[in-house]
Amino acid sequence: MHERGEEAGGPMTAVQADPVASTPYGALRGRYEHGVAVFRGIPYAAPPFGPRRFRPPVPLEPWDGVREAGSFGPTPPKPPYSDAFAHYLSDPVVPGDDCLNLNVWTPQPDPGARLPVLVWLHGGALTRGSSAVPVYDGHAFARDGVVCVSINYRLGVEGYGLFPDTPPNPGLRDQIAALTWVYEAIEAFGGDPGRITLFGQSAGAISIGALIAAPQTQGLVRRAILQSGPPEASDRAKVRRMVRRMASRLKIPATAEAFAAVDRDLLLRTQAEVGRLSSPVVGGPAFGLVIDGDVVPRDPLQALTDGAAPGVELLMGWTRDEYRLWLVPGGLLDRVDRLGAVALAGAMARCHCGSEVPRGYRALHPGASTAETVGQLVTDHLLRIPLHHLADARTEPSYVYEFAWPSNLPALGACHALELGFVFDTGEAPESRKLAGEGAPQELADAMHAAWVRFATDGDPGWERWDASHPVRIFGDRAPDAENGLAYTAYGPRDRELALWATAAVPPSEELTPASRSALRRLRRH
Repeated sequence: MHERGEEAGGPMTAVQADPVASTPYGALRGRYEHGVAVFRGIPYAAPPFGPRRFRPPVPLEPWDGVREAGSFGPTPPKPPYSDAFAHYLSDPVVPGDDCLNLNVWTPQPDPGARLPVLVWLHGGALTRGSSAVPVYDGHAFARDGVVCVSINYRLGVEGYGLFPDTPPNPGLRDQIAALTWVYEAIEAFGGDPGRITLFGQSAGAISIGALIAAPQTQGLVRRAILQSGPPEASDRAKVRRMVRRMASRLKIPATAEAFAAVDRDLLLRTQAEVGRLSSPVVGGPAFGLVIDGDVVPRDPLQALTDGAAPGVELLMGWTRDEYRLWLVPGGLLDRVDRLGAVALAGAMARCHCGSEVPRGYRALHPGASTAETVGQLVTDHLLRIPLHHLADARTEPSYVYEFAWPSNLPALGACHALELGFVFDTGEAPESRKLAGEGAPQELADAMHAAWVRFATDGDPGWERWDASHPVRIFGDRAPDAENGLAYTAYGPRDRELALWATAAVPPSEELTPASRSALRRLRRH
């Protein structure tokens, strides 16, 4: 440790010494920032390159002495967002090979503190994102008595490519290695290994579904928060198709050995080109978790509804207009409206539903545009229905929320990822304002952030647990009788739409007929 002393001939001034944490792998020196101890760029596994590329993570070698942990570590290889999405989303790049690293924010780096722990898994469709995004700064959680950890894991083809010569899901295996590190080392930072809560958004939430169901993590997690992402496994053929298309462009075999010999930047460019049509609305080849008989022995949603992860309490939810982040950038919202009936037929093919469902949506919302109907249809199919089923099936306490505050930027509404600046209480960061605009309500951040802190601390976010009445906490809906304008409803506002899926007879003739397949192809082309 070091202390700063006399400056420019002035009197000696005692300054708080940098914090040092002694982990089972070696000692780390962090920094105090605004009263919180921060440790960044902590490795939890060996660099996944050279002979380790495309392979499962290799355990970390302990070190001697004190390792500096003052800066974010390297981010995993990833293509940049397109200009249309970069206008709304930030994704910094830190160069280097040692990308399997994590960060810790703690109010009390004392092994005896026994504080609750939140472990963050970022989203980004398993192809983008990192723990270095400023929106994910963990200072506010530490300020409020929770140890916050954020991790990096391999992305895209490096983390989720499916090859015949290496085990699947190396990115998920990275997450398991990071979670194991947290369980073994977090006590050194003041955390309680018996009170670990995983929380993640989008691909991060999907990953959490698999993590809490994985045999290798049983007993490591006490609670989990799934934001805008259901437990799921991707179709192996779809992931394999993504790899084969990349191999075809690169003119190499579709093997891990061949891919490992390709220049990293060339691989990223090829991945971006092949994945151009991987929007959640239109489908297309994409990377995802696959059933592998090991860390994902079966479909995670089915496993959890059948009782996997006993004792793990859940908090889960969505944003009211998830689809607007998928459709607004690049003008796809307007193009879907222009396609009209073709877009609706494509959405029916995407969701494997008959015409009764969109007809019911339009009867409930007669003023909705085609794009709004398509967006909500796909969102319900991909996200809300699986989370409803999960909450219904679990015997452990589950809590459900909806984020309804519309962005101050045009057309975004309460879109996918908008809630993150409120959950982390980082609304003042320029990166949060890219999505929320100026003037986001601080009282809404106070309410959401406090709910996450309460859930991590004692398992109760502050509203009724899920039961047959389907209570849903609505964050950001204005109502005259709601304190601070933050509404609460005893029933989910999407229940009527979701009921259509349960009651509508879906004629087999309308499920992926040649006409439906043609419509889906036309939707993807546009």
